[in-house]
Amino acid sequence: MTAGDDPDGELLARVFLSRVLEPGDEVGGRWVREMGAVEVARVLRGGGPQLVGITDKRWAGLLDRAQEAEPERDLAAARDAGIRFLTPGDGEWPGQLDDLGDARPVGLWVRGLPSLRMWALRSVALVGARACTEYGAHMAATLGAGLAERGWVVVSGGAYGVDGAAHRGALGAGGATVAVLACGVDRSYPRGHTELINRIAEQGLVVGELPPGDHPTPSRFIVRNRVIAALTRGTVVVEAAYRSGSLVTARAAQRLGRHTMGVPGPATSGLSAGVHELLRGEAVLVTDAAEVVELVGDMGELAPDRRGPVLPRDLLEPAARRVLAALPGRRAARAGEIARGAQTTPDDAVARLYELRSLGYVERHGDGWKLTRQAMISVREGRGRC
Repeated sequence: MTAGDDPDGELLARVFLSRVLEPGDEVGGRWVREMGAVEVARVLRGGGPQLVGITDKRWAGLLDRAQEAEPERDLAAARDAGIRFLTPGDGEWPGQLDDLGDARPVGLWVRGLPSLRMWALRSVALVGARACTEYGAHMAATLGAGLAERGWVVVSGGAYGVDGAAHRGALGAGGATVAVLACGVDRSYPRGHTELINRIAEQGLVVGELPPGDHPTPSRFIVRNRVIAALTRGTVVVEAAYRSGSLVTARAAQRLGRHTMGVPGPATSGLSAGVHELLRGEAVLVTDAAEVVELVGDMGELAPDRRGPVLPRDLLEPAARRVLAALPGRRAARAGEIARGAQTTPDDAVARLYELRSLGYVERHGDGWKLTRQAMISVREGRGRC
């Protein structure tokens, strides 16, 4: 939609409010819900009395912002940069953002060609520490690639560390990824990720609540995380310390009823302490993309069974395995002794011993039977797995 297709002024009003209200402002969101965006914009431009729910000082600050806001200019700058503005009710608006209630964005600025609504339907958030370890970066990239290969969209915040590794993993697999920024989507923040964010805009989507040219602040990073949580079916925290902002995303996902997952790390690592705390609560432990998809995907998208290596002795019948286990490790034994250890009859033990000899597990020594060297290794391996 353009300003020329906006007879009711809804688009311009929401563009105006994206410049005046801070992202996640629940008081402002309540005004919009109760009065409508057009009326709230009119009052903030000086056309009515102070609205309820905020202090005089904050109201004065909003009025100052309103005087500086020029929605037509913001729309023109966005158009020149290939950016569009989505509002609730648009065909491309992701309906799951409505779960945020009064904290729902008044609109979203989007850079990139795909449909945000369609991509968000099958998406997973991968978040974590900026100063991550090599292990954290490896796991984020591996998860990002694995999810992309399975047709899932990887959503993250474009930051250093886990975020960047997750985006690169998805892009490297030829998949889809979305960066949700805490600044105008025409800016690249952090600056060191300019090339990455431009590549995401070319192959995927860059999304944000703030109008073109706006800068990030610490509080904007925090409130941005609720959008990441709401857009996706689930959030995976790859690596996070106790005070990591990525835990805000996970807790927002939990409040919204989304799946919350964590990747375990070393018990001695402070950068995994926050993840482990999540895992002690309602989060689910995951180690690869298949386990993530099993949780967030459709019925039947199951992770493969996890099993150790199959040893040759595993292929024996249970009775033969019991006889094999009953043989002493270093000496020969008579059939009667072996039968007692296997809890069977001497005749059955002898029959099993001849079967085991044909397979190379035992050898005859006069009246006794002894494990071969191959069998001694197999038995030790089997006991080691117990």
